[in-house]
Amino acid sequence: MSKCFIPEAYAPALSVYDTQRAIEFIKRNFQSNLCHALNLKRVSAPLFVEESSGLNDNLNGYERPVSFDVPDVGCEGQVVHSLAKWKRYALKRYNFFPGNGLVTDMNAIRRDEELDNIHSVYVDQWDWEKVITREERTQDYLKKTVQAIVNAIYVTNETLKIEFPQLHTDLSREVIFVTTQELEDRYPELSGSQRETAFLQEHRNSAVFLMQIGGALRSGKPHDGRAPDYDDWALNGDILYWNDVLGRSYEVSSMGIRVDEASMDRQLRLAGCDDRRSLPFHKALLSGELPLTIGGGIGQSRLCMLMMGCAHIGEVQSSVWDPETRRACEQAGIMLL
Repeated sequence: MSKCFIPEAYAPALSVYDTQRAIEFIKRNFQSNLCHALNLKRVSAPLFVEESSGLNDNLNGYERPVSFDVPDVGCEGQVVHSLAKWKRYALKRYNFFPGNGLVTDMNAIRRDEELDNIHSVYVDQWDWEKVITREERTQDYLKKTVQAIVNAIYVTNETLKIEFPQLHTDLSREVIFVTTQELEDRYPELSGSQRETAFLQEHRNSAVFLMQIGGALRSGKPHDGRAPDYDDWALNGDILYWNDVLGRSYEVSSMGIRVDEASMDRQLRLAGCDDRRSLPFHKALLSGELPLTIGGGIGQSRLCMLMMGCAHIGEVQSSVWDPETRRACEQAGIMLL
């Protein structure tokens, strides 16, 4: 059954040709603004990694990676879910030092994604990672970084509206910081996603950074799932906006200060994932061989969709969709690329 939602009286603001031009404009300008804000250098990244490396992102633990054999190497390859772990290896190998970081185009396949207006099996992100000192593993440093990213989004959107006057999405520089426990206390009867939408509806003129995702709340349940081996659950979060076209909370980035030796040890134990300790990445981190970092992913199609006021992610990326979704979009005049 299709989960596609068609907003009443929705019509694309741009032609298909201008949509392609706007996508290129956003991607080029935002990457430049992000690199300037966080002192990042662009690097090349893998589409797949060796299964035995432990470098693939396990997401919530149940998603199946796309796997294939590589006969000449004698190994199994996995198309990445994200580059959360690979980036820390890269920062060490490329000799980055505190205050400097990398950004790359991350293309992934998430075959078990539940498809709707904002989810696709194809994922495209700006994956970024930056070396920090142990003294910078603080909530204040996390908030400062979030504000820099939101500023880059704001500047990109304002420039886009000058280039394409047909677009009218307004995004704020202001960021409201709130924890998942504060949301549970405020809306105890709602689910995690419903809490986000309720809070964003009340603060629709600001960006929101929802902090501390992954650990159990006082109810005994986590707000949402997070793998135990990349973000520190006490120092992470999602950047959210109110999406006026879809009438809901809208995530553009998941990010955080990454686990150090102590937080990875604790989170592997809490998540029942002690078997991962023997994997190369986990052994290196637990031995203190990898740099301390902060990083995240910023959805490329998500950001384009938000700034351009699109109703479906298929308007800004090429993917596969079920027949009901294709039919509903065609009837509504929505061009799926």
